[in-house]
Amino acid sequence: MPAQPEGDPAPSDGALPASAVARAADRTLSLYVHVPFCAVRCGYCDFNTYTMEQLGDGVSRDDYHDDAAAEVRFARSVLDAAGAPPRALHSVFFGGGTPTLLPARELVSMLEQARESFGLAPGAEVTVEANPDSVTPETFEVLAGAGVTRVSFGMQSAVPHVLAVLERTHTPANVPRAVGWAKAQGLGTSVDLIYGTPGESVADWEASLDAALAMDSDHVSAYSLIIEDGTKLAAQMRRGEVPLVDPDDQAEKYTLADAKLTSAGFQWYEVSNWSRAAHGRSAEQNRSAHNLAYWRNQDWWGIGPGAHSHSDGVRWWNLKHPLPYTNRVREGISPAVGRETLDAETQYVEHAMLGIRIREGLEISGLRPEGRRAVAGLIADGWLDGPAALRGSAVLTDAGRLMADAVTRRLLDW
Repeated sequence: MPAQPEGDPAPSDGALPASAVARAADRTLSLYVHVPFCAVRCGYCDFNTYTMEQLGDGVSRDDYHDDAAAEVRFARSVLDAAGAPPRALHSVFFGGGTPTLLPARELVSMLEQARESFGLAPGAEVTVEANPDSVTPETFEVLAGAGVTRVSFGMQSAVPHVLAVLERTHTPANVPRAVGWAKAQGLGTSVDLIYGTPGESVADWEASLDAALAMDSDHVSAYSLIIEDGTKLAAQMRRGEVPLVDPDDQAEKYTLADAKLTSAGFQWYEVSNWSRAAHGRSAEQNRSAHNLAYWRNQDWWGIGPGAHSHSDGVRWWNLKHPLPYTNRVREGISPAVGRETLDAETQYVEHAMLGIRIREGLEISGLRPEGRRAVAGLIADGWLDGPAALRGSAVLTDAGRLMADAVTRRLLDW
């Protein structure tokens, strides 16, 4: 797992500077709840997750919902003390790890605490990530009855040998079954795919896309496999046990994904995310509101070990291991271990990096002179949309989405 960021020590009472809440009335607030438990640790994963064998003595999954609920209450007290106006939650997202390793009623108890502490805004999105092998029809009945609106399924691939390289344990046939159970309860559904796994052919990837489309979901995420230092898969590549990731192969697979998804009625709204009009909702309504809050640089509070939070240019992050996290929460002490206040330069860079990835793009008028001057050349290269630029926005073309990082560097004059 990666080391935590460098930063200033976080205050034990969690107190926020006035700047973090000065514009709160004009900003949305979301809640991310990290569930750090997994049955098996996948070889490509560098998230802050643990099997019970890794955790050892002193940590129990049975008590986690109570500890997370305590941090939710703590979050509200910190925001109140800072003078932030009350804000109902724009979105709630249970991620991990594997949230559905916990009983559904424990997830519901955390959601009820969020509702009690903050309230949910009208139409608020509530998402639970799910492993297809850790759910039953009753799981979704309980979640839907408590106000969950959306389930995001970690499918990754429909091809057994690709799943084996990723060390995913679910059976491909379980994914459509689980999606069907969720849809039967009226829940929105998303399937998450990974492309570019060593040994995955273009035909394998096309089979996974076809399987995802056959599920009639509202939303598809397709992410290129990124090999992070410290993961088992990175070590296997260094030893030559599996081939290196091929960027050209990944580009071909992204193009194929976009073509098939577009043909099936999906619209891209972020470089790696597509939604469609389905089940009585528009494509815009079926976007992930929670992830859009990140890309639009809104405010969110991260609950749980290793979770990150952000409030208008102030970021902080919690202790990574569940045991010290639990001890602090139970003592009424902030579990945050580090914090940073972003300077104007960092905020500008992050605004450009995030904003260029979404369909609405960046307001050209908000770019610095060097960025505005770069727009014409990026249009000539076919990476930015000319008509959108005339309307005042820097929006990636289909070809530009493959070059999003290069576009960002040009706009920032790097």
